[in-house]
Amino acid sequence: MRILGIDPGIERTGWGVVDYSGRDFSAADYGCIVTSKDLTLPARLLEIHAAVLSIMEKYKPDVFAVEQIFFAKNAKSAIDVGHARGVCLLAAASQGISVEEVTPLQVKSLVVGYGNATKDQVGKMVSSLLRLSRIPRPDDVCDALGVAVTAASKRSFGARLVGARIDERPGRETSK
Repeated sequence: MRILGIDPGIERTGWGVVDYSGRDFSAADYGCIVTSKDLTLPARLLEIHAAVLSIMEKYKPDVFAVEQIFFAKNAKSAIDVGHARGVCLLAAASQGISVEEVTPLQVKSLVVGYGNATKDQVGKMVSSLLRLSRIPRPDDVCDALGVAVTAASKRSFGARLVGARIDERPGRETSK
């Protein structure tokens, strides 16, 4: 399964393409879409949309995973991130790609095993899981890879649950 993970933002949108098979993760590629502050908001959104479409065309992901907006103290920042997130979702929908939304808490919990993990802890675990020689930078890129890993893990866990047969007796789960 190939997952395109996105950490949306107006200034920087991180992206990462992760291949997942069984319990094995590998990073196919990753990067950051950077827009100029000199551009209008609509022009920046158009750049993000075009770049995401280009990435999808090149890597042909099976799943599009995007980080949900978390509570932000700055309302303008949250609205701008919402705009960026919207054009990313539009790009996925226009290509008919399945969308998986994950929260920052889910990323921290699944990648590190601790919901209050720091950015550095997430970065170290992402680079370890993907066997990268260094932590991807900027943080937006590392976050996008974490989003992809989390989406793959959620889908894999869900598939295992669907494939499990539950014995009526407590503590007795078996595979089909």
